[in-house]
This record gives sequence, C-alpha cells and structure tokens, in this order.
Amino acid sequence: MTIKEVQDKILKLKKEKDICILAHSYQAREIVEVADFSGDSFQLSVAASKVNNKTVMMCGVRFMAETVKILSPDKTVLLAHPDAGCPMADQMDKALISGVKKQYPDYTVVAYINTTAELKTICDVCVTSSSAVKIIENIDNDNILFLPDCNLGAYVASQVPSKNIKLLQGGCPIHAVVNVNDVKKAKTAHPNAELLIHPECVPDVVSLADFVGSTPAIMDYAEASDNKEFIIGTEMSIAEHLQYRCPDKRFYSLSHKLLCPNMKITTLVDVLNCVEGIGGEEIVLDDETINDAKRCIDKMIELSK
Repeated sequence: MTIKEVQDKILKLKKEKDICILAHSYQAREIVEVADFSGDSFQLSVAASKVNNKTVMMCGVRFMAETVKILSPDKTVLLAHPDAGCPMADQMDKALISGVKKQYPDYTVVAYINTTAELKTICDVCVTSSSAVKIIENIDNDNILFLPDCNLGAYVASQVPSKNIKLLQGGCPIHAVVNVNDVKKAKTAHPNAELLIHPECVPDVVSLADFVGSTPAIMDYAEASDNKEFIIGTEMSIAEHLQYRCPDKRFYSLSHKLLCPNMKITTLVDVLNCVEGIGGEEIVLDDETINDAKRCIDKMIELSK
C-alpha cells in the first residue's frame, strides 16, 4: 500500500469505530495528517476529555497516554506503539522521590507533565513547559522542589529568582545533547535566522536564543514573526511541520542529534494496526492512581488561571 492508501484506511476505520486519534507534534507528518488533534501532551489530553468518542488513541509516548487516561478515566485509551516510552519520565520513580521529599519536607513538589502517572500521585502540582513560570510564581511557597528536568527547572529559576528552586539531575537526553558549538555551527550556516530554543536544552544553549518557549510557543512565534529564517532548537519534526505551515519561510533544525527515537518508533502502519485492533496497547490505571495523579493536574489548572 502507498502512504495515501494507508491513511485512507485509517480515516475510514477510525470513523467506523469512533476512535479519536491524537498525535504529538514530534510525530511524523503522515501520522499528524490522520490525527483529529495534534499538539503538545497536555493540550491533547484536554482535547480528548472534551470529545464524545469512547476510544482515544495516543500517537506519542506512554506518559502522554497515561495523562489522557487520568483526564478521561471512562474512555478506552490506546497507545499506538506499546514500546514508546520516555527516558525523562522514567528517570525518577515514586520510591526515589518519596525519599527526596523527606529531605525537603517544607518544599512544594512540582512535577513536569513529562512524568509517570505513578510519580504524579505524590507531587503537589504539575506544570507544562509553557505554564511552569506562571504556576511557580503563583505557588504560595518560596521553596520549590522541581523534577525531573533540571534544564527546564534552571530556566524557570532564572525567570522566577524570588523562589528557592531545588533541582534534581534529570532531563530530556535528546534536548540536553545539543551544545554551544552546535549553535555556533548553525548560526554560521544561517546567519539571518532567528534561534528558537526549547527550555529542555542546557542553559548555555538557552542563553543564546532569540526566543525560548514550549513547542507550541515556538511554532506560534515562527508563524507570527516577520523574519523569514529560523533555527529550531527542539525535536527535528517541528522544523518539518513549520515548513508545511509556512512555505514562504525557511526552517533549519539546530542539530541532527535532535531526533527522538521514542517518538519515531510509532509508524503509520502501527496506527493502522491499532485502529484495526491488532496492535497498540490499552492503558489501564487503577482508580487510586487516577485520583491521586489528577490532584496535581487539577492544582496546575487552578494556579494557571
């Protein structure tokens, strides 16, 4: 089958079976084209909670599918590829952080959305990369324990100097691999391009950016900007998606190292197999985990107003 034939079959089957397909922005273009919604993980979870479909498929990684299940416990939630995990989300578990909390009893524990459902059960509030600064500003405690991403945490700390933010040594291994030399090389090759950086990158790289923001913020900035060239400092898919959105502009990936194998493990055929019922995995969480994990997400929503 051609890509178009596979896509047509997916579109037909998802309609027949009443399946809502979510695709994270780091997914391949051919998957995004068959999705009902694309974007970052929390945006997708909220979108899924508002649709009438009883079944939702996440084309992304496991923690994202878990977040969908937390916000839509009555829906059947499928992960398109069972092996799609997230090294950052798996770096810290409940036992580890329970021990750390005992060392810092007066700290508010802030969990990046890129954490497992189990870890969220013992955290006080969740944040996304776009909401982290505002939410931490609004927390009624100057002492913050931020996990797992020390790079995002360092960026937040630079924006909210009034808070005492304790960081743990975790983070996204893909974003963390790019360095100042990569920036210099990209700037030399494209001297007129603006540098747009995700705050999961290391602080030395973030400090060189013309704009720092979440994936959706980077995409919105590039679309709205009068500039015609951009170096994109996040997963390589975003440069490609932006090129389709803005054909009159030019987008360059900061480095070929910005390629997430866990995101790319899901193929269009995996999506087809999942809608056919012969692939994927149903995400199952017990009621206690759902309720406890949802508390820190609810707190995020409250503090973001």
